[in-house]
Amino acid sequence: MREIFIYVRRALKKSFDNIRNEQLKNNLLQAIPFWIGSVITGFFAVMYAKIFAWGENLLNFIFDWHSWMIFIIAPIGFVLSWWLVKEFAPNAKGSGIPQVMAAVELANPKEHKRIRSLLSIKIIFFKIISSVILVIGGGAVGREGPTIQIAGSIFRKVNEYLPEWWPKISKKNMIMTGAAAGLAAAFNTPLGGIVFAVEELSKTHINYFKTALFTAVIIAGLTAQTLAGSYLYLGYPKTNDVTLMVMFPIILVAGTAGILASQLSVIMLRVSSWKKKNLKTDRANVLFLVACALVIASIAYFINREILGSGKEIMERVLFTKDKHEEWYVPILRMLGPALSFTSGGAGGIFAPALSAGASIGSVISGVIHLTQNETNVVVLAGMVAFLTGITRAPFTSAIIVLEMTDRHSLIFHLMLAGMVSSIASILVSRHSLYDVIKINFLTEVRSQKEDDV
Repeated sequence: MREIFIYVRRALKKSFDNIRNEQLKNNLLQAIPFWIGSVITGFFAVMYAKIFAWGENLLNFIFDWHSWMIFIIAPIGFVLSWWLVKEFAPNAKGSGIPQVMAAVELANPKEHKRIRSLLSIKIIFFKIISSVILVIGGGAVGREGPTIQIAGSIFRKVNEYLPEWWPKISKKNMIMTGAAAGLAAAFNTPLGGIVFAVEELSKTHINYFKTALFTAVIIAGLTAQTLAGSYLYLGYPKTNDVTLMVMFPIILVAGTAGILASQLSVIMLRVSSWKKKNLKTDRANVLFLVACALVIASIAYFINREILGSGKEIMERVLFTKDKHEEWYVPILRMLGPALSFTSGGAGGIFAPALSAGASIGSVISGVIHLTQNETNVVVLAGMVAFLTGITRAPFTSAIIVLEMTDRHSLIFHLMLAGMVSSIASILVSRHSLYDVIKINFLTEVRSQKEDDV
């Protein structure tokens, strides 16, 4: 009897070890594609950031050299950016986040082949080229949203190249993880990437892909840091010695920024809808783009050049210098610039322009009510969270991103309050976010195409 017991125990142990080793092997094989995608994403994010920064620097160099040149490069940049997208990659236009959201929804057995029109190598190439050309032409766009679509394309392609014998990986989880890794690498905000995937993209429980999500965000972030060095997107603004009374201006700024951001979204959607109905020919589109470019060029030349580019210099100035209070019209310019640029049909994101618009709103209101420099910094950060929330309707993502890009963890409750107030205020203007409406448009367009054309 004892010999039988020992034999059975050994047999069970051997079977358990085989199962455990097989499970370990399967888990490892499933993890490898996420790791590969994360490394590639980190590399592309850093290279794209350098190219985009070169484009902004080139714009500033040309403007400083001969400011009248803006009237030449702006129309060329707007038209060329639009034409490249229209001719070669129509779904590379705009931010890229709605395309990723649409791809997540299409990641089902019946429609997964349609994803390739939203996420592909061609999208990556023309996304980068079009957005850089647009920013050289003075477009008020950012690179963060495009980085998310680029990362989603990378992860989808890695998944596509897996051999038949490889353990099957959910396309939806792969795309969502890629988007999170892209945001983490773009802003150097790993927590922001995770929260973005959960709050903006995921309609399933995070337990299904939490390990892949966490490791992908970490690897993408480490790859970016290895290539670009450890950095904060903005830096360390001074926010010490601030009392709880600052909550009142935060609420004021958050409410204002939320309403304005939501109104900006509505205006951009209406302009896009008007273009679709009325601008049927290439000539009409070119004339519209030239008019938009000349408006931006005229404002930059005659009024204030801060309408140009992503607006990062505004955030850096109001947070890190004594020149903290913008002119009253700067928030208008920082909304007008993205409105004209984002609806152009070229590639370019709205994350950074939204942050700069929020910063300018916080700066103006802080000057009106005469806050101290440190209090102004807090209110400016709150304005950034609030305006981004008004655009995305993702208050936690917005708060975590600003928190991580400035390393001001003591302000977590201040920033979350700003996001919450903005989220409530923005609903007064429109119940739907900019990304949700554009996502629906992309889904309609992709589903209307024949499968052979996708």
